[in-house]
Amino acid sequence: MKILIAGGSGQIGQILSRHFHTRGDDVTVLSRNPQPEPWRVCGWDGITAGKWVAELEDCDVLINLAGRSVNCRYTAANRQTIYESRVRSTLLLNEGVGSVNNPPRLWVNASTATIYRHAPDRAMDEISGEFGGSEAGVPRTWGYSVDVAKKWEQAFFGTSTPGTRKIALRSAVVFSPDRGGAFDVLSRLVRLGLGGKQGSGTQFVSWIHETDFVRAVDFLIHREEVAGVFNLSSPNPVRNSDFMRTLRAAWGIRIALPQPRWMIEVGAFVLRTESELVLKSRRVVPSRLLDAGFQFTYPDWPAAARELVGRRRGIKPVS
Repeated sequence: MKILIAGGSGQIGQILSRHFHTRGDDVTVLSRNPQPEPWRVCGWDGITAGKWVAELEDCDVLINLAGRSVNCRYTAANRQTIYESRVRSTLLLNEGVGSVNNPPRLWVNASTATIYRHAPDRAMDEISGEFGGSEAGVPRTWGYSVDVAKKWEQAFFGTSTPGTRKIALRSAVVFSPDRGGAFDVLSRLVRLGLGGKQGSGTQFVSWIHETDFVRAVDFLIHREEVAGVFNLSSPNPVRNSDFMRTLRAAWGIRIALPQPRWMIEVGAFVLRTESELVLKSRRVVPSRLLDAGFQFTYPDWPAAARELVGRRRGIKPVS
């Protein structure tokens, strides 16, 4: 297959690029900062059309992952960049897809499970899930990320592409042993003895193992009858206190200082990030994926955590 990945230089883009390249697919990545890779890399700015548009011609699958990391303080400048890097790049790709003679047969666009409300009470799926932004009892600033997610999907689905099937991935946090990702950050806290519950610990954590993320994308590529929105998350979100306890057990760490809310807020300020990333209850389940017949390799966090820790240590996991 000919696969074009926009924004493929980030962690998720690297995971998918490695997978498709290893399998023998023809992979091209669109990047704002092109670097040598085993696959082709083409420069783009996510704002203007250019030579990269030709890559859309006769492409089998377009995957758009473009977007500035949300792991930052939500200053006015950062908010603008987060919004434009997602919405403007998606609108630009809609223009590009509409301009070529033989557009991609499938366009998979990133979205986020953050679109759902703070959910300590029940699970959120694609059918009955409730969008956030107006729920009571949470900081008003949490509405910003929900608003961006809504406009991102509107930019994606708002333009008709008759020859191109569209799928939006409302993904939970993808856990891989790669440096710099969420698993790396949380594992560092655990090894420092700071791996206790975060905040109240009752908030839910939605997650997906990288193996299942890649397998789910592959599954959706080959299911030509499906389109629309799909949650990409483990079917078993867990409370933060249980999530951290399991991660500690996987690392063999017993010391676990809790991080009360005030400490989370101070730490987020010092690290130039947002406490919402930890304190919001994300209880997302992949109903449409399960209904389509997808079976998870790692549906439960304990097995996923052990496998990730094993690979991070360079030890082949015991089956």
